[in-house]
Amino acid sequence: MLTLYDFPTSGNCYKVRLLFAHLGIPFRRVHRDILKGETRAAEHLAINPAGKVPVVETETGARYVESGAILWHFARGTRLLPGTVEDETRTLQWLLFEQSALAIPLGRPRYFIKILGKGGEFKDDIAKLMPLGQQALARIESHLAEGNPYFVGRRFSIADIALFAYAHLAPDGGYDLAPYPAVRDWIERVRAEPGHIAIDER
Repeated sequence: MLTLYDFPTSGNCYKVRLLFAHLGIPFRRVHRDILKGETRAAEHLAINPAGKVPVVETETGARYVESGAILWHFARGTRLLPGTVEDETRTLQWLLFEQSALAIPLGRPRYFIKILGKGGEFKDDIAKLMPLGQQALARIESHLAEGNPYFVGRRFSIADIALFAYAHLAPDGGYDLAPYPAVRDWIERVRAEPGHIAIDER
């Protein structure tokens, strides 16, 4: 059985759990509390020298890190990774966009407010991130508003899993999704997909 080293409230870790839920892949979870520095402990650094989660370890001892790479690896050959070269490229584009333009400006304010409970202490950092997050949300709103129900090939894929993880949690970081009706509709479509689990489901 696969082992997933994760922090339950992490959007990046949630992506992997969501993928495994949709594909019916069994796994066991090993909790790493980033607030207690557990990902920086020697035990975890021996698994991932970058000191991060998620990490997926196979029965043979192979390890995979970085959420986008993990999604890509386990979705290959399944309905969640489109088969054409063009669609694969577009999927990769969205995975890279998610990590470079969406995850940090949406995820960091949520971390400060929801996880640390220190929104006031980090209000200046949050204020700097907000325009970037709004820009990222506007980008995905534009794509969806063009009549695309999903992000690649008009069907649910790992591109949607990657973007959904932080987009649907944006309100936890102080974002208002009211100006993004297409994003809100897409969030409900993703939630309605068979096999969907919420971030706090065990």
